Amino acid sequence: MNDIRNHPMIHSKFHRVPPSLAARIAYGIWVDGAMRPLIRTMEKLGRADRVFRAIRKRQIAELSQSNPFDGYTPTEHDVFVATYVKSGTNWMMQIVHQLLNHATAEYEHIHQVVAWPAAGYSAPKGDYATPLDDDSVWKASPENKRVIKTHFHWNDLPYSRRARYIIVIRDPKEVFVSSYFFFGVAFPLPTLDTWYRLFCSPDFPVGGSWAESTAGYWAQRDRENVLIVSFKTLKRDLAGTVRRVATFLDVRATDHVIREVCSKSCFEYMKRAENKFAVWRMIPWRSAPPLVRRGPHGGPAELLDLEKQVAMDAHFARELKRLGCDLDYEEFCEPASASNV
Repeated sequence: MNDIRNHPMIHSKFHRVPPSLAARIAYGIWVDGAMRPLIRTMEKLGRADRVFRAIRKRQIAELSQSNPFDGYTPTEHDVFVATYVKSGTNWMMQIVHQLLNHATAEYEHIHQVVAWPAAGYSAPKGDYATPLDDDSVWKASPENKRVIKTHFHWNDLPYSRRARYIIVIRDPKEVFVSSYFFFGVAFPLPTLDTWYRLFCSPDFPVGGSWAESTAGYWAQRDRENVLIVSFKTLKRDLAGTVRRVATFLDVRATDHVIREVCSKSCFEYMKRAENKFAVWRMIPWRSAPPLVRRGPHGGPAELLDLEKQVAMDAHFARELKRLGCDLDYEEFCEPASASNV
């Protein structure tokens, strides 16, 4: 554990290289010329679910055959930020990376300094994130640590007592809304009702079951090297959460450093610096998906009426119970009131 002091910009040996224009045009033609008409047709036939369930099944098969973490043993230099999709991943990565660099970290893009081995699951990927075996970031960090991003379920992650794991759990209703706005920009989605049915099934195409992911993470809560953070608490008490993360990482952060980390991790700062977190514009004639969209100002009511909110709460509470998970749903989520339906 090192004393807090000033450090220069963290330089990575890695340089991000986007897919070629030809590759992005080809991807756009496939999406707009093939997938959009297919999904519209399947929706009219009442079979759009089948397309997205097939996508999920293919993902599971690919992961079983080739996990990007295969052969990797985590070390004391690794801090995994593990989340279900659209659950504050970039927010926590920013907090952790700034703490590990005593609030002085600067970079052109977060994935210049944060590894994401599964980035290759999005085609065409180019050189999106710093490789898992690149040691330049942790060697430049005063804490000798670096961040690794993942959306994998716990059982698909490499575990070591030497590494640290920070898990963020978010209200599934908020996840649902955020995912629809995010993925709908660059990929043809079905109707909202179909997306709702998929999300409340094991075959949600971008993460599988929220309940299974959450139950798997929650089961690790008693490990000394695992920290579970509520997105709800992160919104309510940013400074308190940053201090808790610093303690977990053994970073002796002064009040000044905590204030600076909070300043660089607040919604307003990250919105202004959105290009540091944005994904590539994979289809040249479409805008890139919004990564920092509404922050604390969004909510389930943007897309879900109260009846659907209540139904989703009830579904996932039942699923957690079925999986033997004793997570306090109300602690991590904001249950809708059935009395108002």
